[in-house]
Amino acid sequence: MSDFRQDFIRFALDQQVLKFGEFITKAGRKSPYFFNSLFNDGASTLQLSRFYARAIETSQVSFDMLFGPAYKGIIPAAATAMALAENGRNVPFAYNRKEAKDHGEGGTLVGAPLKGKVLIIDDVISAGTSVRESVELIRSAGAEPAGVAIALDRMERGTGTLSAVQEVAQQYGLPVVAIATLNDLLGFLQGSPALAEHLEAVRAYRQQYGVDD
Repeated sequence: MSDFRQDFIRFALDQQVLKFGEFITKAGRKSPYFFNSLFNDGASTLQLSRFYARAIETSQVSFDMLFGPAYKGIIPAAATAMALAENGRNVPFAYNRKEAKDHGEGGTLVGAPLKGKVLIIDDVISAGTSVRESVELIRSAGAEPAGVAIALDRMERGTGTLSAVQEVAQQYGLPVVAIATLNDLLGFLQGSPALAEHLEAVRAYRQQYGVDD
């Protein structure tokens, strides 16, 4: 496991957006861990954006600009654009509104015009609804979806045998870049005596609901 993925999991734990216990997922499953990407101050958002930038750069996915779907993708997209600029690559970004604006510039899109290869920035992929809507917006503007970058891939089955991430990759032919995955979390727990009590529960959950890479 590369250092930045391990560092991200430690960071998520420190920020209490990654927790262990008993939680019920949207699918009604009892999960031994919970991830909710609510980074809500300047320092943590800055650090999060640097993790996104590192994951994107490591993936070598080709893109020209970033897109943040409303609402959870807006701040990560803007912040990741800043982190990439910090690393020497200045790219434009855009996001959408949930409802079209009927005055001023109007429409649902805000920011740079959608053109070229557009990388979607989101927190997680659950049902894939946000990605589907983003792909439709990007294509309707005459641009090309380049991929999706997310914070955590839970690597668990959706409604069928594939995970939500795999369904998106298969349906749209897009690469999905995750800062960290459930496998990374398991690796972190294996090397962390202080959290060792949670290892078997997470491993059992992976066995019951997980998918292969």
